Amino acid sequence: QVQLVESGGGLVQAGGSLRLSCAASGSIFSINAMRWYRQAPGKQRELVAVVSSTGMTDYVDSVKGRFTISRDSAQNTVYLQMSSLKPEDTAVYYCNAVVATDSHSYYASYWGQGTQVTVSS
Repeated sequence: QVQLVESGGGLVQAGGSLRLSCAASGSIFSINAMRWYRQAPGKQRELVAVVSSTGMTDYVDSVKGRFTISRDSAQNTVYLQMSSLKPEDTAVYYCNAVVATDSHSYYASYWGQGTQVTVSS
């Protein structure tokens, strides 16, 4: 019913920048919060950043001042601008959206397939 498609990952040198995008499509009535998570090899998935439906944002401490999350509600898209990248930012990045598919449905959580970000030292 709802698909999330990420793009923008890749290989970058330390200190560089990347911009991730995640577009939601399908049967969408309303989107609440949108989030970016990441999972490094051998580690648990961690929440990186969140943007509410009103535009409020929050970040994990390790990326504050370097990453910026934003959303285009008209396009059902969330972005993650990543700057001053470090090798420890290397991970698969996943977007997540909390979506209601019609005016009578509950909100449910949907995930993208993930995009690899690799930061070389």
